[in-house]
Amino acid sequence: MAMAAAVHRFLGVFPAPSTPTPPPPPRQLSPRPHHIPPSLVRCCSSSPVCAATVAVAQPQEFVVVTFYKFVSIDDPRAEVSRHLHFLQGRDIHGRIYMNEQGINAQYSGPHKDAVAYADWLRKDHRFRDLLVQTSPSLCGHAFPRLKLRYKPSLVQLEGGCSHLPLVDPSMRATPLTPSEWRERLEARKCLDVSSSEAAGDSSGRRLLLLDVRNDYEWDIGHFQGAQRPNVDCFRSTSFGLSESEQEMDSSDPLNGIDKENTDILMYCTGGIRCDVYSTILRKKGFRNLYTLKGGVSNYLKEEGSAGWVGNLFVFDGRLSLPPATYKPGAGDDDDEEEEEGRNRSSSELGRCYACGSEVVELRHRNCANIDCNRLYLCCGRCVEELRGCCGEGCTAAPRLRPLLPSHQRYHKWHLYRHLDLGAPSSPS
Repeated sequence: MAMAAAVHRFLGVFPAPSTPTPPPPPRQLSPRPHHIPPSLVRCCSSSPVCAATVAVAQPQEFVVVTFYKFVSIDDPRAEVSRHLHFLQGRDIHGRIYMNEQGINAQYSGPHKDAVAYADWLRKDHRFRDLLVQTSPSLCGHAFPRLKLRYKPSLVQLEGGCSHLPLVDPSMRATPLTPSEWRERLEARKCLDVSSSEAAGDSSGRRLLLLDVRNDYEWDIGHFQGAQRPNVDCFRSTSFGLSESEQEMDSSDPLNGIDKENTDILMYCTGGIRCDVYSTILRKKGFRNLYTLKGGVSNYLKEEGSAGWVGNLFVFDGRLSLPPATYKPGAGDDDDEEEEEGRNRSSSELGRCYACGSEVVELRHRNCANIDCNRLYLCCGRCVEELRGCCGEGCTAAPRLRPLLPSHQRYHKWHLYRHLDLGAPSSPS
């Protein structure tokens, strides 16, 4: 220490020749109008900076928990009150809906609180066999707040679903375990068919893979051989509902199939949409309906990414999760691209909605036009040229939010309604 002090004193007596130091280059920042409060911007777990920050600010491990159960509940409003009482003092955010047909829950929280709620629910004999799925949430909460309430429909569907026989297991599709599902996929893979056709074996039976999600979910990940659904909202799903040949939609994968001799393998993120929609198809005469138990998330945990391409879209702040999220280390013996969910065997996977080029990151963003708010994929060049809008038509909209980096997300669009938004300024 004495030697160091002497060196500093020496340098103070004999300073180095003064040389003009060029000023540092101006820091380039994405423009953010001053009237957009930072509180109206949130991050995604894909950002390394965010993850490092959370490691300091959030010492507890946060997880996202999902489960659902169709079961008769005599007094669902009283049940809601009981659940709210249990969650008092626990740090839980998310959506938990209950009605006479059961419960549907997606929530986030510290591991201790999140798991405690699921364990408490399992002590009720009605929910003893509840399939509870967890996944990490690196940025803390994946939901802005807790919404636990009575809801007439556990999922959004045109006309509601309270009239459907959801509690009757015989009216729902037959569940296949992840290993059984994989066997079916591998058997189908041996047949030489295009992705839009039903595969057939020597006995005359056919097999059709049906993606019961939205088109934008398919765009970042799906099972090989599944046709892209022509649906942007589950509420308006109409597969197999045509009453006559005149009403048939050419994009409907169930049009004209043999209902007696076709096995329909349905899948969605967690399984609930398939359970709901299979009761509708059952009423329409489709006999051989099968669903992936626990959905894609359960399959990725149990079987890894076998037969799956891309990432999994999730309806929370994380948006897009690679298969390794559910089964860490599953890709150790595979190519790095597959481990990261980039095993793109589909030419349509991960394409920019504006120019059609391949995007670098399998993650949607919302259109900057507050009155559009469309979820879309976009390459870096189009993001800059369109200033965060999904197309040319939105760039001239009167209410535009600021262009955000890919790892950041807007809050719910209605929170911006009170702001006097204008077109974002040009880059400096």
